Amino acid sequence: MIKYDLREYKKLTNKQYQIEKYRLQVELLKLQEDVIKHKRRIVILFEGRDSAGKTGTIQLFSRYLIPSSMNYINLGVPSKSESKNWFKRYERKWPKKDADGKITFFDRSWYNRALIEPTLGYCSQRQYKNFLNKVNSWEKKQINKGIELTKFYLSIDRKTQQNRLKTRKNSPIKYWKFSESDAKIISKYDVFTLYKEQMFEKTSTTISPWIVINANNKKIAQISAMHYILNKIDYENKIVLEPIKSNDDISNYTYNFEGEVFSNLTYSQYNILSKYLG
Repeated sequence: MIKYDLREYKKLTNKQYQIEKYRLQVELLKLQEDVIKHKRRIVILFEGRDSAGKTGTIQLFSRYLIPSSMNYINLGVPSKSESKNWFKRYERKWPKKDADGKITFFDRSWYNRALIEPTLGYCSQRQYKNFLNKVNSWEKKQINKGIELTKFYLSIDRKTQQNRLKTRKNSPIKYWKFSESDAKIISKYDVFTLYKEQMFEKTSTTISPWIVINANNKKIAQISAMHYILNKIDYENKIVLEPIKSNDDISNYTYNFEGEVFSNLTYSQYNILSKYLG
């Protein structure tokens, strides 16, 4: 298990956050272009408690990616057949070998069987234990077939979850997101924690570790996850980005005006040139 918390991000102003987010999104698009060119199959899954920010993080990742070369997977309640053939349910959603390269995001994943299902009694203990016994070898098999897998867990504390679910329930525009499971899960915090720790112990392996990110602050969690991916995965024309610090003035912008290239510009310099020359 890898705890990936970037202290540099905790003191960013909103302007610095927007700059860092832009830098990371530019690199993500370069990563995707490499995935397309070399027909790579990248799978990024997000797990965490209800309201941890999984969907929002994926939305930030994918905002400027090429839609035809990415997949977003969020499966609903499994059928009886899917529940019995658990891994097959997800194998059908893997990017196909020899097809066009794609990045696939899982908003929750096969790890429902290790977390939410046993917590709420949606699976038997036999199904739960069978999953833990088989998942590592199953993931290794997929990785050996060429899947590049990253497993994120977005971690929030009890108070943060309670506040977010209360806000969701009472919001005039988000109330519909508050589900029966949300109501149940509030009282199951400690039970969920027990299953979470067992999941980390049993399924965080050398070739497929869990990347745990503190998500009490959604914005910091989102750019931290993006930063991890871009540092972990190699791709053409990669720029290794050091996390922006609160007192940094970033010089990583380029502006091309009629063939004349202005490099290593700060964000403010880039904006000025864009305004007067663009």
